[in-house]
Amino acid sequence: MSSRHLFVRILYRGLAKHLPLSDSNFNLGGKALRRFCAKRALPFCGKNVNVERGAEFAWDLRIGDNSGVGINALISSGVVIGRDVMMGPDCMLFTTNHGMKLAGVPMWRQKSSEPAPIIIGDDVWIGARVIILPGVKVGDGAVIGAGSVVTKDVPTCAIVAGNPAKLIRMRSDE
Repeated sequence: MSSRHLFVRILYRGLAKHLPLSDSNFNLGGKALRRFCAKRALPFCGKNVNVERGAEFAWDLRIGDNSGVGINALISSGVVIGRDVMMGPDCMLFTTNHGMKLAGVPMWRQKSSEPAPIIIGDDVWIGARVIILPGVKVGDGAVIGAGSVVTKDVPTCAIVAGNPAKLIRMRSDE
């Protein structure tokens, strides 16, 4: 890792992450500073990306144009977020899980599962406090209702909600 990347990561975690919300009247440049850090530290960060206050993410996150990472989001390594994605506060995207196969061995001693990437398509709305589990693909135009736990792939233009998230209906052009 270059010294520039290290500096930007320290700047984000030490200062930018803690500045006021992007739409606050007195945001003290937090929105601009968080965007600055994301642009310089992530492998791909599109135009007009908004990273909100308190967001914690792996440095391999890839995020498309006009997308946002919600307030206090927690995003694991191996996540790709498409274009025009809206994310509510307190969302969690996990790409690994604890080992639990061996009943006679404490779970904390078992290896974690192999990482399974999460892919979020374009024009997706992720409601507040959504949890997305390893290996899930969310299709373009999907909507995930607040508080949902997404354990399986979400089809294109689907509206899902619940724990576990289930299909509510499909979006249409009418």
